[in-house]
Amino acid sequence: MNSKPRHSAISRRHFIALASAAAVAPTIIPASALGKDKRPSPSNRITMGVVGWGMMGPGNTAAFLKENDCQVVAACDLDSIPLQKAVDTINNHYGNKDCAAYHDYRKMMARDDIDAVMLAVPDHWHALTAVEACRQGKDVYGEKPLARTIAEQQAIVEAVHDYKRVWQTGSWQRSGSHFRKAAEIVRNDLIGKVTHVEVGLPGGHVDFKKTGDHMTPTAPPKNLDYNMWLGPSQMMPYIEGRVHMNWRWNYNTGGGQLLDWVGHHVDIAHWGMNFDDAGPYEVEGHGEFPAKDAVWNTATKYRINLKYPHDITMTIAGGHPDIKMGTKWYGTNGWVWVDRGGFDCSNPDWKKGDDLADDLAKVRLYRSDEHHRNFLDCVKSRKPTVTPVKTAHHSSIPGHLGLISMLVNRKIQWNHLDETIYKDKEASKLLTRDYRDPWSLYKNNIFE
Repeated sequence: MNSKPRHSAISRRHFIALASAAAVAPTIIPASALGKDKRPSPSNRITMGVVGWGMMGPGNTAAFLKENDCQVVAACDLDSIPLQKAVDTINNHYGNKDCAAYHDYRKMMARDDIDAVMLAVPDHWHALTAVEACRQGKDVYGEKPLARTIAEQQAIVEAVHDYKRVWQTGSWQRSGSHFRKAAEIVRNDLIGKVTHVEVGLPGGHVDFKKTGDHMTPTAPPKNLDYNMWLGPSQMMPYIEGRVHMNWRWNYNTGGGQLLDWVGHHVDIAHWGMNFDDAGPYEVEGHGEFPAKDAVWNTATKYRINLKYPHDITMTIAGGHPDIKMGTKWYGTNGWVWVDRGGFDCSNPDWKKGDDLADDLAKVRLYRSDEHHRNFLDCVKSRKPTVTPVKTAHHSSIPGHLGLISMLVNRKIQWNHLDETIYKDKEASKLLTRDYRDPWSLYKNNIFE
């Protein structure tokens, strides 16, 4: 990383063009250019490029298209079919043909007229795309988990800090009112001292294809640049059932249900525990795995026990019916449980109203009512988002450490201050992973 950060939040190119036009013919500037059609003037719009059009890309893009002060101007994907869908969706929304299509994310991010990017790519691509975006002066809306490994997450945190970027993680539950209320009940000590936390995640695998024989090696389709799609991960034969969306179920590209969900429910657990900048010191995980060479080889069942400061313990489990999906905090005076489909607690009075009553809430948590809107507001204000990069980093670390413990089949000790594993070389090696040439996490990957 060697280029200087761009400190301007929003491009000024339209403002300069307007000023020049005004000097020549000030009487013919259209009202729309001044924002009189209820749309902000071009100089006040956030221009955005979107990378990835699989599971999360379309929904995220749709949310940004709804915002009048955001203009999506470019789309990137390594598969020409979803790329065309992305371009058509964006152009149809605006009623023009202005959206530019890109095969290489680096070329798109090199544009000076793009202020921010939305990244919805497989986990093995999170670090490279995010670091490049920061290097090119873009603010980032990036999906969870923060990255495929802890070392990659550290690189993203460093890049966001060094280049002074605004970062929003797609851990959108923090923008849900019942999640915020549950966390506020815990933060205000209504359940007493927290003693234990249960985090229930899914187990098994979900087949997003379900069509024909898609688990046998074949030649890659012409519409997909498979070599580029693998990117820094190790070369493997093309199998349709482990690419688009199903990449989650192979450790070469994803982290299974554990890492796919840890950035949601552990994130909320940490919010209630006030551990956004902290982490466990001891982790012991046990899991059930398919064969290492299976098409899908991620853990189908897992249970991870963690020890935190202040004598708090946590259990993260997937595929175990005794741990309910969602986040549940236990305290000396009660308990609170929250999930996407519900909210429950030991005291019925806490359920009253959409927000925690003022007389109970000495601590109020960050309020965000819409996750994508929160990102745009922070791009303008330069203030932290509701899920900034360090929060996402610490929320995912328990999942990464749990997986490492399962793979080495022993308890590990973690120093959350310097982010190292104590006296275990084998486990420490799994904090990072080897990159396939010519990709590197620690040098610029310049496009040709």
